[in-house]
Amino acid sequence: MTPADAADLFAYTAWANAEVFDAASRLGAEPWTRDLGGSFPSLQTVLARTAGGERVWLDRWTGRAPTTFPAWTEDPSPADLRAAWDAVERERDAWLTGLTDADLAAPRPYTLFSGTASAEPLRDQVQHLVNHSTYHRGQAAALLRQHGVPPPSTDFIRWARLGRPARATPDA
Repeated sequence: MTPADAADLFAYTAWANAEVFDAASRLGAEPWTRDLGGSFPSLQTVLARTAGGERVWLDRWTGRAPTTFPAWTEDPSPADLRAAWDAVERERDAWLTGLTDADLAAPRPYTLFSGTASAEPLRDQVQHLVNHSTYHRGQAAALLRQHGVPPPSTDFIRWARLGRPARATPDA
């Protein structure tokens, strides 16, 4: 993985997150928080977890050592969650501009919430986070279906075919 590859993966992730977030936030307040069961019972909880995970990993990469998910992941409105997620994406984009091949190859130490120390090459951590967000978007897609809303297509190849847009676009 190169810095350009990492930037590409995060651009895709931001686009796909926005596609799912936009579909969920259009449903209104009651469906946003309705408990439908599952490991993340509502659109609010799964999307807050996705955004919170992106914040936690970015904090680890930039020298902070979070011990919990951010407070804003607890009961956010769609507008508050979008604002927090936008801040994560802006900060991540700025961080990416200084990333080198050597950075990606080197083990990057961090501490899990449990207190366990770990270190893997940064490229593996980047790939993990992209996969983690994809996993949670799948959970959000299932919740959208339960609300009777067809989820948007967020396949990487669709994003590539659309010309790698920076954010959500109408169906193509």
